[in-house]
Amino acid sequence: MGIYMNNGATTWPKPECVARAMADFLTGRGANLARGSASERDMGTLDLVFTCRERLASFFGGWEDDPRYVNFTANVTESLNVVFKGYLKPGMKVLTSSMEHNAVIRPLRRLEAGGVSVEVLPCDGEGFLHPSTLAKALKESDVSLVALSHCSNVCGTVQDLEALAAVCREAAVPLVADCAQTAGILPLDAEKLGLAALCFTGHKGLFGPQGIGGILWKPDFAEKTAWFVEGGTGSYSHLELQPDTMPDKFEAGTPNLPGIAGLLAALDWIEETGIENIRRREESLGALLLEGLLSLPVVQLSGRKSMDGRLPVFAVNFEGRDNGILAARLSDEWGIETRPGLHCAPLAHKTLGTFPGGALRLSPGWFTTVDEVRKTVDALKAVLAS
Repeated sequence: MGIYMNNGATTWPKPECVARAMADFLTGRGANLARGSASERDMGTLDLVFTCRERLASFFGGWEDDPRYVNFTANVTESLNVVFKGYLKPGMKVLTSSMEHNAVIRPLRRLEAGGVSVEVLPCDGEGFLHPSTLAKALKESDVSLVALSHCSNVCGTVQDLEALAAVCREAAVPLVADCAQTAGILPLDAEKLGLAALCFTGHKGLFGPQGIGGILWKPDFAEKTAWFVEGGTGSYSHLELQPDTMPDKFEAGTPNLPGIAGLLAALDWIEETGIENIRRREESLGALLLEGLLSLPVVQLSGRKSMDGRLPVFAVNFEGRDNGILAARLSDEWGIETRPGLHCAPLAHKTLGTFPGGALRLSPGWFTTVDEVRKTVDALKAVLAS
């Protein structure tokens, strides 16, 4: 078995309970949601989905912990598309940052072509958006929405979401947070922050399977947002129009029920393990890897040079070396999985000064060992020396 240093893409391995829960649903339960005869299996699926909504509302500080305002999607990309394309209309203006993933930028550029105004706020050379930059932009024009990533998937820089949310609250402008990299790693309280929508994916810091994500809504923002997909909901079947009752409004078609089962098991595992224990362990591993990376010759580290204000996601380049070739050699010769390139975030790389070549990204996680971190640094030394 090799060394996995690509937790920024997806956490791996998953807790064993996640796979067991999914297999149990597929082989032992498996009824569709609200599309049966109220049998024991049907009611079991209803209970599974409702319980997962309840747990997510509590976990993310949902508005009054109301599970109706938790929607399931396939991933955070779909979540963001649902929010943006349901809320933004021609003539509206949205602010975002220069550190965004294409999950934010691409749907906004599509909407821009249809008449939505998009302004990209500059971040500093470490990928940090200063709250004063946001405050100034909000004062200078009529803004309908702010959309920001909580943490960079490229270099691990964590935005000061509390301060940014306070700026938005003062200006009475809704804030949508892309929490793909922080959900499950950093504590989040959507109601306290006043977020209009918290968008998340299940397969990263939540340790769930791929193919499941969601949205935690502020109730009045959900009411102002139109549905993105229409179809059968297993409810209000006498209507030919999509119901506006939550959570049905944003959930047409059969959801990823095995994924929901896996996500619920992952939430149980996080609660048992402790989110603070997870954060401390990953920070410790990150500090060890960071120390090793900074000891390497001709290293160029993007983002913050300490663990303060970052997660253990590191983007590095080495003078005169192609990061794609380095990744291939680490994989082929040492069995170490990393990710080179632009990481679906060209704007972030432009901000960090690493466009168009990108960077080599290394990201340890909960299941990474100290020995694996040290072996990774040793492998990089050996590859760079040859």
